[in-house]
Amino acid sequence: QVQLVESGGGLVQAGGSLRLSCAASGRMFSSYAMGWFRQAPGKEREFVSGIGRNGGSTDYADPVKGRFTISRDNAKNTVYLQMNSLKPEDTAVYFCAAGWTDTIVPLTTAHRYDYWGQGTQVSVSS
Repeated sequence: QVQLVESGGGLVQAGGSLRLSCAASGRMFSSYAMGWFRQAPGKEREFVSGIGRNGGSTDYADPVKGRFTISRDNAKNTVYLQMNSLKPEDTAVYFCAAGWTDTIVPLTTAHRYDYWGQGTQVSVSS
């Protein structure tokens, strides 16, 4: 069992930055690929970014490429999402997810993830 707790959300002006953190409890954090998803009002949950078990491989959705950076610290059981140059369309609830995998590549689809956090609100004003 893995429990995930996100933090770092908030209200920021367009062009600003936020850093989300996701702390995981439980053992074997390094056995899980980690990911960030988001869900805006009236829209489906969408993939934002993923990182492989050892942090050596990452993937990003096209709308956030070049602006967001995912990273992980396996010693701290934590994954991060650095968000720069934020836009109003980035406004959403951001969810952290963990998916067990025996590969080192990121997971990009929601059904591959086993555990989810409660989410943290990110609001970007224009």
